[in-house]
Amino acid sequence: MSDVSRRHFLQLGACVVGGACAADALPSLAHAAEGGEITTLRTTLPYPRVKLASIGQLTIGREQLTTYPDQASPVVLAKLGRPAINGVGPDRDIVAFSRRCSHMGGTLSFRPDTATFHCPLHYAFFDAQKGGLLVIGQATDNLPQLELEVDAAGDIFAVGIRGLLYGRQANVLA
Repeated sequence: MSDVSRRHFLQLGACVVGGACAADALPSLAHAAEGGEITTLRTTLPYPRVKLASIGQLTIGREQLTTYPDQASPVVLAKLGRPAINGVGPDRDIVAFSRRCSHMGGTLSFRPDTATFHCPLHYAFFDAQKGGLLVIGQATDNLPQLELEVDAAGDIFAVGIRGLLYGRQANVLA
């Protein structure tokens, strides 16, 4: 028999596992230090600046479907007719959100009368006027909202995203 107690065995095992994890992390930390910063820990990613529409093309209560930041990410642009959190335009009522529910990725439908997005899978409701706030449902996160800018000509540009797109570990572009 060995003189190793159960406690000593568990402590030794924890040290071995911790050492293996640290040894695996060292090369990536050294590489990140050479580049200046660890990019996976950044909260603001270098999103493309993409024109989505012009203010004149939008009608109150009618959604416009597009994609951002890539073709695999459907989004909806809407003019609510009343001011919204992070809204842009002269009336601060133009917003854009991911069309995928943050719970299981269901395709959302927009209801202009209540300015809400509804998921058909588990009936989650998100409030477009309140920045995609989850009103009810099984989702645990609010709806990802696009950061928008309007130029002097009235063109609307997507420049970033607040929140994690469904199905991604990070909103990193491939």
